[in-house]
Amino acid sequence: MLRLHRFPLQHLVSRPLYIVPRPPLRRPPLAAHFSLSRSHSTSMTTPVASSSQPAQIPALESPHQEGTKKSKDKKAKDTGSAHPLELNPRPEYFDHRLKIFEKLKAEYDEWVKNQPRQEIAVTLPDGSQRKGISWETSPMDIAKEISKGLADRVVIAKVNGELWDLERPLEASCNLELLDFEHPEGKRVFWHSSAHVLGEAAERHYGCHLCIGPPTDDGFFYEMAIQDRPVVNSDYPALEKVADMAIKEKQKFERLVVPKETLLEMFGYNKYKKYIIETKIPDGTSTTVYRCGPMVDLCVGPHIPHTGRIKAFMVTKNSASYFLGDANNDSLQRVYGISFPDKKQLTEYKKFLEEAAKRDHRKIGKEQELFFFNDLSPGSCFFLPHGTRIYNTLVELMRSEYFKRGYQEVISPNMYNSKLWETSGHWQNYKDDMFTLDVEKEKWALKPMNCPGHCLIFDSRDRSYKELPIRMAEFGIIHRNEASGALTGLTRVRRFVQDDTHVFCMPSQIEDEIAALFDFMQHIYGLFGFEFHLELSTRPENYLGTIETWDAAEDQLKKALEKFYPGKWEINPGDGAFYGPKIDITIRDALRRAFQCATIQLDFQLPERFNLKYRSADEAAAADAGKPPPRPVIIHRAILGSLERFIAIITEHFAGKWPFWLSPRQVLVVPVAVPYREYASEVADKLSKLGLYVDVDNGENTLPKKIRNGEIAQYNFILVVGQDELDSRSVNVRNRDDVGTKARTETLPLDVIAEKLLALKTSRSLHNKLQ
Repeated sequence: MLRLHRFPLQHLVSRPLYIVPRPPLRRPPLAAHFSLSRSHSTSMTTPVASSSQPAQIPALESPHQEGTKKSKDKKAKDTGSAHPLELNPRPEYFDHRLKIFEKLKAEYDEWVKNQPRQEIAVTLPDGSQRKGISWETSPMDIAKEISKGLADRVVIAKVNGELWDLERPLEASCNLELLDFEHPEGKRVFWHSSAHVLGEAAERHYGCHLCIGPPTDDGFFYEMAIQDRPVVNSDYPALEKVADMAIKEKQKFERLVVPKETLLEMFGYNKYKKYIIETKIPDGTSTTVYRCGPMVDLCVGPHIPHTGRIKAFMVTKNSASYFLGDANNDSLQRVYGISFPDKKQLTEYKKFLEEAAKRDHRKIGKEQELFFFNDLSPGSCFFLPHGTRIYNTLVELMRSEYFKRGYQEVISPNMYNSKLWETSGHWQNYKDDMFTLDVEKEKWALKPMNCPGHCLIFDSRDRSYKELPIRMAEFGIIHRNEASGALTGLTRVRRFVQDDTHVFCMPSQIEDEIAALFDFMQHIYGLFGFEFHLELSTRPENYLGTIETWDAAEDQLKKALEKFYPGKWEINPGDGAFYGPKIDITIRDALRRAFQCATIQLDFQLPERFNLKYRSADEAAAADAGKPPPRPVIIHRAILGSLERFIAIITEHFAGKWPFWLSPRQVLVVPVAVPYREYASEVADKLSKLGLYVDVDNGENTLPKKIRNGEIAQYNFILVVGQDELDSRSVNVRNRDDVGTKARTETLPLDVIAEKLLALKTSRSLHNKLQ
């Protein structure tokens, strides 16, 4: 199952206040709170920009503060925007918030002052201890005791496993960890704090009403409502300049716990914050706000000590969005950014963006004529002949492994009556992400996953324990109703195919089956040169079944992970599927970017819901004892995941330079002159009959031009033929990866080159080298 992205509200309210940890993309209308704002377009263009066009890189293409001219008058600095750097006078809500904050802060400081002081012991990860005073000693004090370098480098603390502001006093003896920017949690805190700086800059420049501003996997963003003014890239220098001013002021991040009723007063001017407070914070409770400079924001935190820790800050792009991701709600504007504790890191990041743009699968897909999109079917890929070659090669790879590993391939329907989805639980938990339709006065839906259909196949006849495990595989066509604005090339589509398998097994077979799946996964990822990382995703809030069943399932997965990957996996709490815990496998490509493709999910719920059973070895004795027939366990498994998404990943991983076995253009045959065209065609025909993808260029271009065209098209090998080759029944071989070779290269007999090319294809080697 592909992962759905959790909507990022975690920086606003504490985790226990989550209503749904993984909300659907579409939510109920909020007409009681907000004016509806939906735009409808009737114009039709050929491509869907969000899907088919190569990624634009505003971070590189847009103006930035560093590129503007210096001016003696800082306030009059040319920011590239037609609007003033800051609003004057500034919005009234600045003073309104600060007045309430300062009053509460004074009360809180007085309360802290009156707390009893006592000596506490602070235990560090190496087991050593430092002494401190409760309500006085902070994690930063401990860091300074250890070394100035550590104090300068550390971003955030962890107290008894909980993230904790560095300047926040410790309240009792505790375990303490100090995290820097290179730690994943440290990086998220750093970027979360940077989002607040971006929010402050946006308020000062636009006078906007802020919504949410979380960290992301590659930076941060802030959503905002702006009256009568769109965000444009010429605004970036102004936003960066105001952010830079806030950074130079070294504004402290100050934390304060505020009751719900006071929060509603503090943010009464902002209907979006009010809605979040009213719906996410229970009556009679409190949550935190953070202040930096003139900005006060609803936020759980924690944060870096002060804005001065940010040494490099850049606005990267902007886009439109809807409040809470619902097209029925107000249209908002989203501004993205990136920041680092060292300017060199920003320089490196820009180089990374340049390389990523060159590798963009949409760009390569267009250049190599692999696929395209059309808005007559948004989010559904049209694979062209050469793209279909890659697609089919991946399917053939998986099928060849299925045959070796005891899998049975099936084909199930694409559309089912809603009764099936009600039985499986998807109708209750996943309906908004399904394409539904009315057929003969009944509700039907296109399948968003294969598992319920496979349950029907398992239950189509009596089953015995002797048959188990049944490894049921299908390259089924799946449809998911993704929001149009979320569609992105091959990585986010509505119609796709998964290399889906459901293993029906006895509980005693689970460990062996997971071991076999780990072996399968390692073999496949090794063919592409991928490294991978494993996470165990545990019970979500909207789980089905009993906690006891979930605990047992999670325990089995933990044992398997610890047996095969001891110390090399992590817990991802609350992120399991609603029907069972899962192991998510994240791969890293050539640019070290992470992608979640494979998944192994343990499911005790679907067998129960579909009343699946099998005859056991002691069936008669069990029946006499009144025991019901045993149920199988289902292991959901995908390795490539969505074929469409996997093709996007490997396109960028290989930068369009495909390994020979996967390449849609393996060989180009080029005659040196007209008299040798017939022999060139003969060579191409011989190699094509061996199952190789071979083209011949018998056109009018010069020989150097033909060879250059072949190199640009990324043919793995170019075979040049002339009089010598014709006389000796041979070919002159040029290897794509022998860069810069202009001289005459190796000549091989036709039968030999055919044998070597076939061996290279069969080997599935990553290296473009003939043996």
